[in-house]
Amino acid sequence: MRLIYDRVSFEIDYPTLLQGTAPRNALLDEFKATPNCVLFATSSFWQGVDVQGEQLSCVIIDKLPFAVPSDPVVEARVASIRAEGGNPFYDYQIPQAAIALKQGFGRLIRSRSDRGVLSILDNRITKQRYGQVFFDSLPDYRFTTEISEVQDFFDV
Repeated sequence: MRLIYDRVSFEIDYPTLLQGTAPRNALLDEFKATPNCVLFATSSFWQGVDVQGEQLSCVIIDKLPFAVPSDPVVEARVASIRAEGGNPFYDYQIPQAAIALKQGFGRLIRSRSDRGVLSILDNRITKQRYGQVFFDSLPDYRFTTEISEVQDFFDV
């Protein structure tokens, strides 16, 4: 996140904020009060955050939100599923990641009048068969891989 922030923040014509440079509430207040602001943050930052309207119109997810395999809870669930003859990746890890993606989408659309772009940079969503699970977990949306369509969306 910091590497991308360092590379992008001086190249774009928008104010930028970075998680960890100020207390969470201060960053969130500044984000809400600053038009066209770009906030670089991890998924944990957004838990419980409600930003309605145009101020939050794009959420970019760099990687599909799979849980860390070395997390003790994940390890225990994987071991339990494996012991019961299941497939931990398909029976647990993919469904959990799909829920996390849906929650990320939920940061973007907070009311009926909200609209925005969810940009998923991880090409596994289109290259792997399990990617369809992620697409199916989301509310109604329009899909594109064309940047011109995204630009048209914001020009409306």
